[in-house]
Amino acid sequence: MFGAALAATAACGYCAVDYTRDVQSIFASRCYACHGPQTSLGGLRLDDPARAAAVKDKLIARVTSADPKVRMPLGGAALKADQVAMLKAWVEQTPAAKPTAREIWSFQPLHRPAPPIVRNAAWTRNPIDRFVLARLEKEHLAPSPEADRVTLIRRVTLDLTGLPPSLDEVATFVADKRPDAYERLVDRLIASPHYGEKWARTWLDLAHYADSDGYEKDLPRPWAWRYRQWVIEALNRDMPFDEFTIEQLAGDLLPNATVDQQVATGFLRNTLTNREAGVDRMEARFEQIVNRTNTVSTVWLGLTAGCAQCHNHKFDPIPQKDYYRFFAFMNSTEEAEIEAPLAGQMEAYRAAKPEYDRKRAAILAEFHIPELQAKWEARITQAFQEQGKDLEWDFAVTEMRAAFDGADKFLKGYWTNRSERQSDDLTDYFVWHRGPDNDRDRALVEQFMKARQQLADLKKTLPEIALAPVIRTDPLSTPANLHIGGDYQALGEAVEPGTFTALPPMPAGAKHDRLALARWIVSRDNPLTARVAVNRMWQELFGRGLVRTSEDFGTQGEKPSHPELLDWLASEFEARGWSMKRMHKLIVMSAAYRQSSKVRKEIEARDPDNTLIARQSRLRLPAELIRDEALSVGGLLNPAIGGKSVRPPQPAGIAELGYGDNVKWPESKGPDRYRRGMYIFFQRTTPYPMLMNFDEPDSNTSCTRRRRSDTPLQSLNLLNDPVFFEAAEGLAARVDQLSKPVSSKIDYAFELCLGRKPDDKERAILEKYYAQQGPLAAARVMLNLDEFVTRE
Repeated sequence: MFGAALAATAACGYCAVDYTRDVQSIFASRCYACHGPQTSLGGLRLDDPARAAAVKDKLIARVTSADPKVRMPLGGAALKADQVAMLKAWVEQTPAAKPTAREIWSFQPLHRPAPPIVRNAAWTRNPIDRFVLARLEKEHLAPSPEADRVTLIRRVTLDLTGLPPSLDEVATFVADKRPDAYERLVDRLIASPHYGEKWARTWLDLAHYADSDGYEKDLPRPWAWRYRQWVIEALNRDMPFDEFTIEQLAGDLLPNATVDQQVATGFLRNTLTNREAGVDRMEARFEQIVNRTNTVSTVWLGLTAGCAQCHNHKFDPIPQKDYYRFFAFMNSTEEAEIEAPLAGQMEAYRAAKPEYDRKRAAILAEFHIPELQAKWEARITQAFQEQGKDLEWDFAVTEMRAAFDGADKFLKGYWTNRSERQSDDLTDYFVWHRGPDNDRDRALVEQFMKARQQLADLKKTLPEIALAPVIRTDPLSTPANLHIGGDYQALGEAVEPGTFTALPPMPAGAKHDRLALARWIVSRDNPLTARVAVNRMWQELFGRGLVRTSEDFGTQGEKPSHPELLDWLASEFEARGWSMKRMHKLIVMSAAYRQSSKVRKEIEARDPDNTLIARQSRLRLPAELIRDEALSVGGLLNPAIGGKSVRPPQPAGIAELGYGDNVKWPESKGPDRYRRGMYIFFQRTTPYPMLMNFDEPDSNTSCTRRRRSDTPLQSLNLLNDPVFFEAAEGLAARVDQLSKPVSSKIDYAFELCLGRKPDDKERAILEKYYAQQGPLAAARVMLNLDEFVTRE
């Protein structure tokens, strides 16, 4: 209210730009961006008790002064008495001082508590249960009984592989009376190659993976999937989490870095890319570095460091200078693409490459491309150096800087010893973007069109070799600066790469590069990383983390419901060599995980969110798993692992929503249209509607926890979406081919969908519906059951 009441416009004494003088700049003669964090708000800092007390009297004096040259708002009517009274009451509410690192629970050193003594020790299966049960006994509550075996196998199979169990798998487990039957099941699931897919999808949310650039043009990223492939393979081979971290943040800096280690840095390539010609390239790059800085902070440290981009963090001990020290690690990078062939690709590629090169050179020579390109290169680099002299060439320059990766280095003359790939990429760009001079020659334009077509046809004959988007150190990078007010143009003092001062420091003498940062993140001295990681494991297997705000371990996040369990799990994670598979097994083997999810009256009112873990949580499946399950029970699922993204059928008109007809959606044919949901091409501006209906994140920023909504549109999706209709047809065909009574067919369909037989009432309803509407309608009903889209 007071911002509006006191608003007045003035010209900044430093940048001359008009700005609004409000309650935060009453005593300022310059705008907030020019202030910087040390002098911002003219000394009025209501988050700082000492500074607030020093200026509050002056504030009231200014709004009550009789002198129109002094009284605020300048040039406006004086505040009314009730407004002044409200303002006085507001400034008297001096807040408590910002907590120090020593006062924030998550910043405390990690310790390993001993599992507590419990009365009902017979219920426990591993140390996790003693922590859970101790809390329940303190609340005078009992845990829930173990889920039945059908529910248990369906739950753990979905949780560990993202796929439903087959009928044979259910029958085998139910019949297995050995005491270690459940552990055998867990071991088999963790060894499944589908394990990597399930947990990769969770990680890709954190990385905010997508297959397109975002922003207006939203051009496709044809090789983005190569990073996704790396994640799946790394998880399947149980790469220790510390190595998993180091390779994604700095794999290129490891000694004798392998192709795989470089591919891992694709984590940092999931930022949006603005390819609009009119965008300031410095601003576009700044926004990417900000995104990378915020993502790393969120994913590994569970901190909202992005709040310190513009000013000191208002709640956590993260000064703005610390933010830009962290930012500096990412500021020295550049984007690149490298050859990252899959098994068998390189041999065929190398065999065909010499003949391809010969034919390509012949085409280029036939159309005089080398001579024309040399003239174009000279002209566009000149235009870059003399911007403002020729508007047509100015536009060609800005277009190239937006569309062609590495354009700035080429235009600045750093490509004198260009690689073969750089040379080919530049020639291909020239053939498609001839420049204004060539565009005026109609005959020459036709010549270029023919060259384009011939080059494109020739490219189709060359066996494909996968590329990978990666990050590497830029030898020409400039030092980082603090950005005043978070403005990319407002440079403050220079800063050196460094970590947050509230946390333990990096080792003395360490080289402050991304590799040192990555090693610091997974250092045993860092109290956050292990806690954040195991909390997300718990979140995935129980529906909520021990810290519900898995994205925020700072003062504005929630404190852990079971702090000692969290620390025990974190220390156990480190002790087990950062093995993710071993931690997943530990959690799903616990009695706490195996509990029934049925709500009990005695705890429903006391603990509606199941914070105390007196039962398992009943969870709506993630978007991709709902689709996977439907295709699986319909007998359509293509279980192939890895590879390119696919484009299954989607409703008409979705792709057309993209800007300027940029978005194309050529439907995948054959088995590809039935790939798992995680392989669906994610177009940021026009994402696959079924996934969005079921709450897949938008991939613009890191997502640490998906929301779970319940909408009528979801039901319509399950009924009418082409993919679900085909799945229902497949299920109906599987059921109808049985030479058995309708009741047996209903039982079979029910077991395929839910893993269990229907009860008498369910069977009677479905038999009647089957008789009236036929097998397809009955199948569609089953794919719409709440139990079908839910993990019990």
